[in-house]
This record gives sequence, C-alpha cells and structure tokens, in this order.
Amino acid sequence: MPASVWLQAFLAVGLARAQTQNPNNTYSAPNDTSSSPLNNAESPPYYPSPWTEGSGDWAQAYVQAKAFVSQLTLLEKVNLTTGTGWQSEACVGTVGAIPRLNFDPLCMQDSPLGVRFADYVSAFPAGGTIAASWDRGEFYRRGYQMGQEHRAKGVDVQLGPVVGPLGRNPKGGRNWEGFSPDPVLSGIAVADTVRGIQDAGVIACTKHFIMNEQEHFRQPGDFEDFGFVDAVSSNIDDKTLHELYLWPFADAIRAGTGSIMCSYNKVNNSQVCQNSYLQNYILKGELGFQGFIMSDWDAQHSGVASTLAGLDMTMPGDTDFNSGQSFWGPNLTISILNGTVPEWRLDDAAVRIMAAYYYVGRDESIPVNFDSWQRDTYGYSHYFGKTGYRLINQHVDVRGDHFRSIRHTAAKSTVLLKNSGVLPLSGTEKWTAVFGNDAGDSAYGPNGFPDHGGNNGTLAMGWGSGTADFPYLVTPLDAIKSQVSGNGGVVTSVTDNWAYTQIQAMAVQASVALVFVNADSGEGYITVDGNTGDRNNLTIWQDGDTLIKNVSSLCNNTIVVIHSVGPVLVNSFYDSPNITAILWAGLPGQESGNAIADIIYGRENPGGKLPFTIGSNAAEYGPDLIYEPTNGHDSPQDNFEEGVFIDYRAFDKQNITPIYEFGFGLSYTTFEYSNIKVVKVPAGAYTPTSGQTIAAPTLGNYSTDPADYQWPANLTRPSTYIFPYLNSTDLVTASQDPEYGLNYTWPAGATDGSPQARIPAGGAPGGNPQLWDVLFSVEATITNNGTIPGEEVVQLYLSLGGPEDPKIVLRGFDRLSIQPGQSATFHADVTRRDVSNWDVASQNWVISSYKKTVYVAASSRKLVLTAGLDLGDYAS
Repeated sequence: MPASVWLQAFLAVGLARAQTQNPNNTYSAPNDTSSSPLNNAESPPYYPSPWTEGSGDWAQAYVQAKAFVSQLTLLEKVNLTTGTGWQSEACVGTVGAIPRLNFDPLCMQDSPLGVRFADYVSAFPAGGTIAASWDRGEFYRRGYQMGQEHRAKGVDVQLGPVVGPLGRNPKGGRNWEGFSPDPVLSGIAVADTVRGIQDAGVIACTKHFIMNEQEHFRQPGDFEDFGFVDAVSSNIDDKTLHELYLWPFADAIRAGTGSIMCSYNKVNNSQVCQNSYLQNYILKGELGFQGFIMSDWDAQHSGVASTLAGLDMTMPGDTDFNSGQSFWGPNLTISILNGTVPEWRLDDAAVRIMAAYYYVGRDESIPVNFDSWQRDTYGYSHYFGKTGYRLINQHVDVRGDHFRSIRHTAAKSTVLLKNSGVLPLSGTEKWTAVFGNDAGDSAYGPNGFPDHGGNNGTLAMGWGSGTADFPYLVTPLDAIKSQVSGNGGVVTSVTDNWAYTQIQAMAVQASVALVFVNADSGEGYITVDGNTGDRNNLTIWQDGDTLIKNVSSLCNNTIVVIHSVGPVLVNSFYDSPNITAILWAGLPGQESGNAIADIIYGRENPGGKLPFTIGSNAAEYGPDLIYEPTNGHDSPQDNFEEGVFIDYRAFDKQNITPIYEFGFGLSYTTFEYSNIKVVKVPAGAYTPTSGQTIAAPTLGNYSTDPADYQWPANLTRPSTYIFPYLNSTDLVTASQDPEYGLNYTWPAGATDGSPQARIPAGGAPGGNPQLWDVLFSVEATITNNGTIPGEEVVQLYLSLGGPEDPKIVLRGFDRLSIQPGQSATFHADVTRRDVSNWDVASQNWVISSYKKTVYVAASSRKLVLTAGLDLGDYAS
C-alpha cells in the first residue's frame, strides 16, 4: 500500500488498538466509548519489517552478529528466536542453545528492581520512587548495580526498565514499576538506567511497548463474572502517541537498549506484538531500533503474522504456559521451508538478538548459577519436565555493598510535603510513639506472600513479576527504636491499625507521634483485598485515614509517613494543625526504615520532589480505568481522548489547584532563584532523513528438504520443551494446522527484501539525530539561604504556545548540592526536540510559530524565572 494511502487512513482514525484496597470495594463506572471518534480505531499496515544495519554505535556489534549468524543452520536460528517454554529451564525465559558452537541458552530474568526468584540479591527502590530523586547519577547507579547482580547470577537480559505503563491514570496497577507520568522525567530516567544496566554487561529490555496502561483486560482471557473478554484496545491518535507515550521509548533506544518487550494489550484494535505499524514503522523504522523485539509472556497470538510484523523473539515460547505447542519453534521452521517467511526475516531477527549480545559484552558472560523455580541446591534442571537432576543453585551472593547506595537513594527519593518546623527530630524527644501496620514487620516475613501479593507490615515494593525477594527489610520501627534507644529515650508502638483503645492511650502520652500508612498495587494475576492489580481508588489502605485521625486528635505533634505506589488522597488530614509534617517515601526497598530515619533525624536533608501530582479526587486526573467490559466479549475500547493532558497537564488545563503539585518538595533549608540567562546556540536547519536502506542481507543457505529437520533419534524431549524439529516429512502433518495450505493473503510488501525508503523522522537510534541539536542554553543562579547544606531539584519548563499544547511541559532538570550561603549555577540545554510538536501531515517534528517561553522553576506550579525564546528561522 503506498505510504500516502495508509497514512491518510491512519490520520483519519488515530493509531491502531488486576488490585487496590477499598473499604467499600467500589470503583467508578466504565468509560462511555459509544460516541468517541477513536472507538474501533484501526492500525495501518507497514511492511516489510526493517532490517538492522548497525547504525549509531552498533556497527561493531552488527559485524560480530552477522559473522555469528552466518554460521548457523536454519534450526539453530529458530532455536535462537524461540523460547523453550515456561519452567523449562532455570530462568523465567530461555531460548534454545546452540551446542555445536558452545552457545548456552540466553537467560531472560525479571525484574526492573532486582533479580526475581533468586537468593542473595538486593531489593532496590522501585522506579516510581527513585524518580522522586530527580537525580541522573542515582538513576545510573541503580541501573548499574542491578546489572551487576543480574550478570553475576548469569542473566543475559534483565526484563526492565519500565516506561509502559507511563502512568496515564494513577490507579494503574504497575505504574510504580515505571518512573513518572511525565515523558521527559521518565525518558531521562530510563535512558540512564539502560546505560547503567548495559555498562554492567547485561542487555536491558525496556518494556512494555506500548499503551499498557491498565491491568484489567490487559490480555485475552476468562475473567471472573464476565466470561471471556478480548484484550483491551488502547485507542490513540498519532500526535499523542509521539508527544507523550513514545517519548521515553525513543530515549531508551537512543541510549542503546538492546531489547524492547511488546505488550499484552491491543493498540487501535491490533495486538501489539503483531502490530506492523508500531513494530516495523515506529520502532525499527522511525526510531531506528537496532536490537530485538521480545514478546511479553504469551503475548504472541500468531506465527507468520507476528514474524512479518517485526517480532524477533517469542517468550516464553509456548502458546500457553506448559502447552508444549508454539507459534514458532517447528512452525517457524516450516514457514521458512515453504517460503511463507523469507529467510532474511529470520536472519534479521537472529542478527538483532546477537547484536544486542555483543553490544553489551555478553560474549564474556557467566553461566546461570540459580534456578527460578527451586531454592534447593540440587534439583531438576528442567523443572516442569522433571528431568536432568543436578546442581541447580550455587547460592552466589551478588549484593556487594549495594545496601549503602540503596539506603542513600531511598533517602534522596523521600519527598517532604509538609513541615511546620518540627523536622528534623533530635532523637531526644521525651516520648516517641510509632503507629501503624506500615511501621512494622509482616507477620509472614518480608517475603511471605508469593510475588509480594499481600499487604501486611511495612510496604517497600508492590506486587507481581516486577519484584525481587528481600534479603532483609529494615522497618521504620526498627530504625526509630535504634535511634531513640541509643539516646536513652522512650519509644513505644502500636502496629495494629484497628487497636483503637491502645492507639488512643498511647497517643495522648506522646511528645511526637509518627504514623505510617500505605497504599499498594501490582500485576493483575494477583488480587489483594479486592484490588486486581489496578487500585480501585486512591484512598490510603487499611483504614489509614482513621488511624491518622485517631492519633492526631490526641497528639498535636503528629508526623505522617506515606509508603505508596503513587498518589493517595490526603484531603482528610494534610491541613490539620496537629499534623506537623508529612513525608512521601514511596517504595524504598530493603533499607526502608534506615532511609526514613536518616531523613526524620536530619542525617540527610530531604531533596526529593514529587514525580506525579497529588490531587483531591480521582476524577481530576482524567478518564477512569475500565473495570468492566464495555464491548461484550470483544475488546473493551479504551479511548485516549484526553490526548497529552495527563497528570499535571490535566490539572493545568482544567485550572484545578492540586494539593501537592508535580515537582513539589520541601527541604530543611531554603533556596533563592535569580539571574536567568538564555543564549541562542547556532544550529542548522532541520533536514528530514532521505535515501534508501541496503537490501535485506540473507546470511547462509539452508536445505529445503523436510527430511533434514526431523527429530534426532537420540533426543529425549523433556515434557512440553519447545524444539525446532519437525515430526513428519510432510509439512502439512508437521504443522498440526487443519487450515494449512489455505490461500492466506499476506500484506503487500511483507516479504520484500529490496532497498526501502528511509523514514524522514528517522535516521539513527532514537530518531532523526538533528532532534538533539541544542538551540538554546539556559542558566540561572540558585542560592542556599539557610544554615545547613541542601540539595535543590531545579526544573526547566517550556510553554510551546499552541492552542493544543499543555500550559507547560517539563524539558529538563538538575539536582544541585549547595552549601549554606553559597550559590550554584543551574544549566540546561534546550534541544530542537524540546521545542517541537509532532505534525501528523508531514509525519515529522516541526517547530510551530507560536510564542515559546522558558521557565526555571521549583515545581510545576512555582515558575520562578521566565524568559522568551527567539526561535527566528527555526520556526516553521
């Protein structure tokens, strides 16, 4: 189909398409989608799947990958791209080995905050917590240390970091795995995390691509009370896709992420893992992605269709967990033999995988030394198949001294929301009283719930596959006891939120009361207290509001600490005169208690700022999640009609004053902003990328005789293990497909390996390189007016000026450490990308003629310094 035709079709409709605590177990009504122009949107086709050329800094890895893949047989290439099945090997995902070349199976392992299903590993702060540090160094260090631990366990691909979900709705169950609903904060955080992981020698898998913004109905399946419901379709327009949800993925690709995971959901009613527009045109074409696209676990729903649409690796390889069947495996072998899939498409998938392997130095790797399914030292190497008894766990301690940086990072990510002057505490208070289930240990231990699917004791991470076991968990009560007892003081506690008599008796005696509350969420395969992944509301869990009221009504020096997965409603207490301080501590990981004690007792001066907005009610954030089917058994239609207006952008558009705005955070000192300076930097005009690619490389030859691909006589198959071999020389019989041989019509151009036109907005990993040309340099003076050292997160916002633009958008930040009475210079570069909008007609970035204004700010609502930008000839 000519590009102009499918683009017009695309522009006409927009682009192609679970648990929370709730005392009343209620949620809002589902969205009314009946009249939406995005309803039943369609995704345009784009073929062929672009082949990698080693662009950017991938040239050497590409040469090595081509040399390796050129040695492989057809079966070995299929093995490299197809997972061996759920629980078939030691890791959560594994592709087949290539014994002839002494190539071990690649190990894919969760999670984005540590090594899942392993012992002697660290539990790092969650992504949505470290985002509150607004510190590039912390982003990188956490990524590097997680990479070190994965590498030392023998992992090849860390399944993280996360920028999907971005956080469209604060009730989204897995928002905490990502960073922030702002695309720039998320983009910088994901880029530095990717660099850290891969500098440690492990492939980063950035996920979940894309629009995976809720847990309810994220994939096709049977749902209690509803029967079978197809996967939700996130329906979106082209402009919103580029300016919001795609932005951080572009940053991850520019940073060199070796892998991207396609998500469960549909986008514009096309399953993402076989959505040719998203995978072929956007990822591999426009964004110049050089690595490989991996399916989420069982997110592949077709064989040939997903192959031609750009999928490079299927995980965990089987059609359903332990089914023993695969859309690829032997079926991929057949599709090459019968000519349905061209050899170059399989070659390209293999090259992409191996290019990522060499790009991060996995050719100097460590063998896998743990087992995800068993903690015993000896056991079955094929857990589900119960074969191959051997040494499976070497119990390698990979933590190093990471606990130190985990503690420091968690403290730097703590946000001080209110302080009437009571903080920091001295530790010599007459009577310190600690309240709340969230202050103490879980009755079941820190790892007592599988995948942390419960809320009992202090909350330091959410639930689901994005978790890791705690090696230990320092509770707030532990740390406060240590502090106060060391000074000979009095510290008592009640950690039952409903022990009203005991709470009141202790609160009336306290000189300072510390109340700990939380709110949890996670992945949709676990339900906690009626919350199926997504939160049902934004309330504090376990009757926390009542706990705060009971304590603060009797103690006029009550400090509230919130551990939560995101925004919670604080309306009932934030302005109470008896509430003297409020802190948001997020999900801080294993050093939770030590980190909050460091802040409370002044060993660390708080400098964190909110990576999201805290409003008065859930409706202020925009459209609700879909909790009930809206379309019978078909895909619920989730129409992203709000466009780019999420979080603070939504509050600004509606002129709603939040309780605590995006970017807000206090310190124990004060800062003054002055002397803004803007310097225009000479840069050339923006030139769309042009020319053609090389022809698709075909590496090696293969026999077309099915007899050469039969099961080896000496091979015993572990139960349900996926191999590439055929069970018959007759391809129809081998396929086990009753519809084999029917006249399928594959999309035009899908198998065309000739040179292709380059995409104007592309040209390198991340997009057209000229998007990162610096157009302006902005500086300001920041002075510490207090008496103690402090750190200030200085933020740069832009007004793009157009009627469809947000009031302001974040475009840069820096965290400055400043001594008392001293000043520091804030510096930020404004790039072409920063001042551009996505133009749906030209399918490229353009600078509008609307007036542009830059702000140096302490938060999204405290725009302290202002200057105009003279774009001159840059504007379209």
